[in-house]
Amino acid sequence: MNTLDTDYLVIGAGAVGLAFADTLAHESSAQIVVADRRGTPGGHWNDAYGFVTLHQPSAFYGVASLPLGSGRIDSVGPNRGCHELASGAEVTGYFDRVVQQSLLPTGRVQFRPMCEVRERDGQVFLVSLLSGEETLVNVRRRVVDASYYGTTIPATHTRRFEVADGARVVPPNALPALWQPRLGGGRAPGQIVILGAGKTAMDVALWLLQCGLPPSRITWVMPRDSWLINRATTQPELAFFEASFGSQAAQMEALVQCHTAEEIFERLEAAGVMLRIHADVKPTMFHYATMAEGEVAELRRVTQVLRQGRVARVEPGALVFVNGTRVAIPEDSLCIDCTATAVERRPQVPVFQPGRIVLQMVRIPQPAFSAALVAHLEARGLEAEDEGSPETDTARNALCTPVPLPDGIEHFPRASVVGLANQMAWGRDRELRGWIRQCRLDGFGRLVEQIGPDDTARQAVLARLGAAARQVPFAAARWMAD
Repeated sequence: MNTLDTDYLVIGAGAVGLAFADTLAHESSAQIVVADRRGTPGGHWNDAYGFVTLHQPSAFYGVASLPLGSGRIDSVGPNRGCHELASGAEVTGYFDRVVQQSLLPTGRVQFRPMCEVRERDGQVFLVSLLSGEETLVNVRRRVVDASYYGTTIPATHTRRFEVADGARVVPPNALPALWQPRLGGGRAPGQIVILGAGKTAMDVALWLLQCGLPPSRITWVMPRDSWLINRATTQPELAFFEASFGSQAAQMEALVQCHTAEEIFERLEAAGVMLRIHADVKPTMFHYATMAEGEVAELRRVTQVLRQGRVARVEPGALVFVNGTRVAIPEDSLCIDCTATAVERRPQVPVFQPGRIVLQMVRIPQPAFSAALVAHLEARGLEAEDEGSPETDTARNALCTPVPLPDGIEHFPRASVVGLANQMAWGRDRELRGWIRQCRLDGFGRLVEQIGPDDTARQAVLARLGAAARQVPFAAARWMAD
């Protein structure tokens, strides 16, 4: 049996695994092996639908060492005025460059595609999916699990509803070819039925409208309405300083002054931080989907919305819902499956463990930044170890409490409180505070350094933010107990 020696074995070459490997490789002399079941880096982006884009700015996505995008501000389309959003093709190309131009040239990083990591009897093996050959891996320091959340997308997930013979159900990936006979497309559907209410479903609706499909030919099955983050509040640009930092202050103030999650979201909507598609429906879901106001205006053009809950069965000419309701649809309807759970809600576990790191979000919704920060703490610990003053996992974990991922709106306050507690802990660590301000994936820290003492308007925003932050700990106990 072949053997392989390395300091770290990273499971998964998606955004999280690569962000961790990139920071650790550039801040330490560690040897790293990155293994992935896919043949190319990029994780689930390799399986995404062709019209997918980021929903937050390219400026703070990816890895710390290599910029994504050109820093362009979009001048046309519903995202105009905001930072560019990389397409799926751009993202997969970017992650290939990360491996080829940033990781492999260090001489200390190996990328092992088409491999599965298996652990048994206290040993770790790389198993080739092509040959079945096993390689025993001697991991000197830690196995890094970058796959804990188990990301799924429509093209790869297992459906939780039945499809009767003759019913037409496809993932979003199949859409562009359906109207192209030379690509195997058949007859054009009379009605498009979107199944699901998350960001994928929104992308599908926007794409169909952009391609000229009349809204009357779209039916949207929306089990739960969702609150959306206004993209104008996520821009790493001085022109958006008041919106970005003001939104953070508004969230903290809402946590302190409101008593229910519903109150928080209504207050943040009034402040322009949150958006909803339908003003007459109270959203009950929140997954940090981020949209521009122009995109929301487009989505409002779709008026045939079914809110009977989740679909249990798709039949030719009918949808059968879990609650037993049966709704007729045209027999030639095409249903688009957008029901995949993007990120599995799993229990929070310590990030740093003996012989293992389990990557989770410590700032939400920024998985890449979270992974890079964890890698920095690991690299900092290696340096301290060399100097004879090792940093314990207890100390590292105190800076990296995993943020629970919200599903319903009732989970948002707890997630916010945990995330803010991490931020405050980072602020008390001088070295870490400096690293964050210089990290490309942070996006906002460097903006603060550009605010002069005479910039009274922006200084007032920072003062408001500081005052709100000091009050959050007094309200934290209430939300953590709920």
